[in-house]
Amino acid sequence: MGSRVNGMLKYVFPVLLWAVCPGACDKAVADAPGHKELVIASDGQTMAVIVVSPQAGRLERRGADDLAKYIGLMSGSRPQIVATRPAIAAALAGPRPLLVVGKEALTALPSLEVRIKAVLKRKALLRTDGIAVCRHGRRVYLAGNNDRSHYFAVAELLRYWGCRWYMPTEFGECIPDRPELTVARLDRVYSSPFEIRTYWISWIGDKAGADEFRLRNMMTDRSAMPPTGHALGKFTAGLGKGTFKFPITAASTAKHVAGQVEKRYARGGAFSLGMEDGSYDSADSKDQELMRLQWDKYFMRWSVTDPMLELYNNVARILQAKYPDSRAKIGFLAYANMTIPPVRAMVAERSLFCELAPIDIDPIHGMDDLQSPPRREFREMLYKWAKVMQGRLSIYDYDQGMLVWRDIPNPSHQSFRRDVKHYRRAGVLGVNTESRNAIATTFINLYLRSRLLWNPDADVDELLADFYPRFYGAAAAPMKIYWSTIFDAWEKSICTEHEYFLATAIYTPRVIGILRKQLEDAERIGRGVGGSGRQSTRNEQLVLRRLKFTRLSFGILDAYIAMVNSAATDGDYRAAVTAGERGLAARKAMTALGGIFTTTKLERDGTPWWPGEVRQYRQLLEATDGTRGKLITKLPIEWSFRRDPDNVGVKQKYFDGPVGLAYWNANQAKLTLDNRKDYPDRWSLLRTDLYLQAQGVRHPDRQSYTGHFWYRTSVELTAKQAAGAVHLRFPGLFNESWLYVNGREVAYRKQGKLWWRNDYRFEWDVELAGKMKAGKNEIALRGHCEHHFGGMFRRPFLYRKTGK
Repeated sequence: MGSRVNGMLKYVFPVLLWAVCPGACDKAVADAPGHKELVIASDGQTMAVIVVSPQAGRLERRGADDLAKYIGLMSGSRPQIVATRPAIAAALAGPRPLLVVGKEALTALPSLEVRIKAVLKRKALLRTDGIAVCRHGRRVYLAGNNDRSHYFAVAELLRYWGCRWYMPTEFGECIPDRPELTVARLDRVYSSPFEIRTYWISWIGDKAGADEFRLRNMMTDRSAMPPTGHALGKFTAGLGKGTFKFPITAASTAKHVAGQVEKRYARGGAFSLGMEDGSYDSADSKDQELMRLQWDKYFMRWSVTDPMLELYNNVARILQAKYPDSRAKIGFLAYANMTIPPVRAMVAERSLFCELAPIDIDPIHGMDDLQSPPRREFREMLYKWAKVMQGRLSIYDYDQGMLVWRDIPNPSHQSFRRDVKHYRRAGVLGVNTESRNAIATTFINLYLRSRLLWNPDADVDELLADFYPRFYGAAAAPMKIYWSTIFDAWEKSICTEHEYFLATAIYTPRVIGILRKQLEDAERIGRGVGGSGRQSTRNEQLVLRRLKFTRLSFGILDAYIAMVNSAATDGDYRAAVTAGERGLAARKAMTALGGIFTTTKLERDGTPWWPGEVRQYRQLLEATDGTRGKLITKLPIEWSFRRDPDNVGVKQKYFDGPVGLAYWNANQAKLTLDNRKDYPDRWSLLRTDLYLQAQGVRHPDRQSYTGHFWYRTSVELTAKQAAGAVHLRFPGLFNESWLYVNGREVAYRKQGKLWWRNDYRFEWDVELAGKMKAGKNEIALRGHCEHHFGGMFRRPFLYRKTGK
């Protein structure tokens, strides 16, 4: 595979780069040495003519129209478009500057087509996109090798002039004011190594502006990639005990499935045999033997990759033998407990195409990041799947907005900028991202992905340096600090889990403080935009709208973190509800800016969503304020803690007797979030307001800690407090757990092994009638973390029900 990749590098990447900083980019247009400038517009007048074929494709013609539109926005004057044979002939014979688009460019300068072909990906399976943007005398030629690429060539010229589309809709559009628009030396020919560069909007996300955003950022659709969505169940119905349990490798199963899709295959169609949305099993003896080749720790069950890939190969062989000339494509997903590659040396049949969908593998870090063993494991999966699929592998990625999140910023470029180079090296077809278009969460994630998929060697730091002044204008400096602080907080995190439970581990008081100050500085600058009694320009109005977005974004973030800290740290549920309602109001105001910003259309009235979390705190308030219960006392925020990887704690009575903290007291000053992984299996202190892995409790190899663990604390009660039906409420607790009071086990709580297979309240209420006493009471909690999150993440308390 290495020689094939090295050979590819010789022809795919003759990349011609240019400055992307706003000043450097715009200045390069006028100052290229040795070439007289070709004037496109000057003093609000356009001299140029756009030439496009009468037989132009849909996107080719749209490229000409958008070129005219954006030249008009930049210069104040919109150029003429000629698209009839007489008008084209007259323009070509005349003296005016010409912008020749698409097929007309290839006809007028035949060498362009040769040059484009020279950089295209050889032996492309689905599509390949190449462009040429060249000036010859008074003509600028803009062409590609297909209808969409003709548009890409136009977009490249507009980008050269400083136009950017950072987010869908006009909100993300940055078009500079350029009354003097010129072209000096210009000669660029390029092709992306990826055949698929796209995202799609699911879960009733808002699609406004998505098509234009993709097009102007050199993104494709899924092209000729066969569908890979959940489909297998309808073809295996009746073969076993339900959708997810049937004899996978049985010859009769392959024959049954092949028979149902035979007509589609014979016609050369593209269709999916993708697994359904769940984990598979089988009672068949051969299937079980193959499944037991490897345990899937991500889904806590045996992997079905070997038997499932054998099924797909068997189906493909039947169809290929019967219809050897068919060019049909069969898609499937490497997903759920089929994410890990096969153990056996297997090669997928030629008609099979796979999308690798690592839904539960750390979305924060890159594949080479030492802080993330799961991502490094995914790197190995990627290369193994690439070998199995022989070039017919694509990545099904997940936009951060796809997580059960809270409309607070969650950048991804810090990992994608590195991972995209592995995708290129592995020879994957490309990346298809599932998104909700929730800009409050993703911000410029999709833009940066588009640039990296077009050119994996693009410099993200330069792209960001280009972004701030274009997007925020005069407020660029404080906004650069604002967003860089967010990006750094995520990049430097040790957390490899996802979803909202890690929010306070990322957005610490220090981070929130920096954001608050920088936003205030930016708003102070913004108050001077469009002054002197004149009407604000279009770009100034957009800058003010973006500052309003950022203010609302910070309002959402600040309120959410305040809500979590009030509930989890302080046990102040009244303050938590107040902060939560403030955050939801800010989010409602952001939604009013446009549907692309938030995920409120998706939400159900359940605990996983933010309104449900506020309702949970309201119910906890009622359990402590006298409405349904009365608070006795909050338990300490810090408890003694000990890992128990060998599960010896019960035998050695970790639930009773003295807790020795001498070693902790002598060494705690040396500990950091990073090196706490090396702390021995001895008693320490741990907070109860954040899950244990986020506090540095990991295995020495940086894997998230899994195994048994213990918490210990004591509480002094009066006789009145200890009397009657005292309840201990754990308002946030992951994992299977055992509770001990005063040296005796008093309760057991069962949980699903996969943390997300539980109710998202993660509460445990234990009645302790007759178990507590006046004076000192010892409380011990034993837990068993098998998957991701572990331990407590909200401070426990004692209360008494009122009976209301």
